[in-house]
Amino acid sequence: MSITESQNLSIHQLCEAIDLLDTCMDDYLYVYDFENDFYYISSHAQDRFSLPSCSFHDVALTHSQFVYPPDFPKLKDELALLSKGGRTSHSMQYRWTGHDGQPIWIDCRGTIISEGDKPLYLFGCINEIGAVQKADNVSGLLGESTLKSYIQQFLPKLPNGFLLRIGLDDFKKINEKLGTDYGDRMLKRTADDISSCILPGQKIYRVQSDEFIVLDFAGGTEAIAIDLYKRIRSFISKFVADNHYEAVFTISAGLLTSENIIQHTYSDIMKYSDFSLNEAKRQGKNLCYIFQQADYDKFCRRQELTKVLRQSINEGFNGFEAYFQPLFASRTNTLYGAESLMRFRSESGNMISPGEFIPILEETGLIIPVGQWMLHTVLKRAKEIIEICPDFHISINVSYIQVMKSDIINEIIRAVSSYQIPPSNVIVELTESGLLVSNLQLAKTWSKLNEQGIQLALDDFGTGYSNFHYLHTLRPNIIKIDRSFTLNALENEYEYNLLALISGMVHDLNLTVCIEGIETNEERLKMLNVSPDYYQGFFFGKPCPYEEFVKNFIA
Repeated sequence: MSITESQNLSIHQLCEAIDLLDTCMDDYLYVYDFENDFYYISSHAQDRFSLPSCSFHDVALTHSQFVYPPDFPKLKDELALLSKGGRTSHSMQYRWTGHDGQPIWIDCRGTIISEGDKPLYLFGCINEIGAVQKADNVSGLLGESTLKSYIQQFLPKLPNGFLLRIGLDDFKKINEKLGTDYGDRMLKRTADDISSCILPGQKIYRVQSDEFIVLDFAGGTEAIAIDLYKRIRSFISKFVADNHYEAVFTISAGLLTSENIIQHTYSDIMKYSDFSLNEAKRQGKNLCYIFQQADYDKFCRRQELTKVLRQSINEGFNGFEAYFQPLFASRTNTLYGAESLMRFRSESGNMISPGEFIPILEETGLIIPVGQWMLHTVLKRAKEIIEICPDFHISINVSYIQVMKSDIINEIIRAVSSYQIPPSNVIVELTESGLLVSNLQLAKTWSKLNEQGIQLALDDFGTGYSNFHYLHTLRPNIIKIDRSFTLNALENEYEYNLLALISGMVHDLNLTVCIEGIETNEERLKMLNVSPDYYQGFFFGKPCPYEEFVKNFIA
């Protein structure tokens, strides 16, 4: 007689068998009694899924409470077909819901136990398709689910020790260059090297594709963790050399010590360790970063500010403002124009520093839509002023990201024409010019502005990327001397003479000079001997909203 025939098996016996095996497996055994419309499943399924109970009647109706709604009609039809007979097995992949309401993919399989042609029971097993593996075959190490179980044994108060998260630097590039088989060799060797270095009481796990975690709950100190990282790094260096530098790679690490582990949830610990490893890579790679709460708080603020900025953009650039700072002609001490500056005010009314929000806009690419909004807002205002003061010049900042990833150059040309502003009244200031000059094609695109009669300004000359080589490549009309250079020149005779020399050379090229950062009349007078064409700084006026600018300098 086949096992699929009843053999006088009772539902009670099948339920007892499920209970007996419940503690021996991670998957979930179940039985469905067709005649009595009764369902029984391993009790630990209630820990994972939103089941009302591990046993219930009205099977189809009750399943509607925890099966992911889009999948229920398909399951309902399947249950109806099974109960009619003629089938020997069941196999279906669909979704149940967890306690948070999120879908969880399962693979449900079962065998029909019959009495003649009459189906009595469906007996089978459910496992999670997307469940995290407990171990990794490539590295030979236990995986993250095992790590989680181990840590949660000690929560909420973990023992003293540390967590060291190790990651291979630029692993993706090595996979792309040498193939995944070579990459797997590297992972296995890295795992072996870490295993060779760990001390008694320390455990190692593989998490994600190219990351490992060493856990020490045996009182390991920060110094022990740092020494462990250095020994592993030394082993990796030897491996690279032994393979004749076929693939040169390094490892970075993020370290959490006891105070950053104790009294925290598993989720928090993983977030902190992930941040720490990423921070090590951000700081240059091939180093170990020790978690600092202040750094993490800054990171979280940055993430929150990114969210706020994106929301503001989607709400019509709510909170963004265009400010204007006057530019004065040095010889006549009269208004020449204004530089437009982006500002952002939070919902609470607090002004966020440009040094904080502008880098976020550039890194996320949000500078592109905001830059377009800024361009049209500023030119619209400039049009109003030029109608009163025809010689007024408006300066607009453009970053390398805008030039590289958008059509900002042609957008400027179209906007200037649309607002009917004389091109010579418009100045476009380039930031991060060193990045642009390395791309000759973009530099040619940049020159289109000059061809239209729009003036070009090289911002922050004397610092960072800006140097005389860029004068030849970018052909600007105006050189802006950065505030830091100005301060040095005011305090140091050598720097002052150097600035005067630069100004003279710039004038010999028929270019003009604007000195930024003038804050007192004494500074203005001293800089007159450098022969600047324009001044900009708090002495002449701080950046302010359009209405205030018009009131103070135009009306």
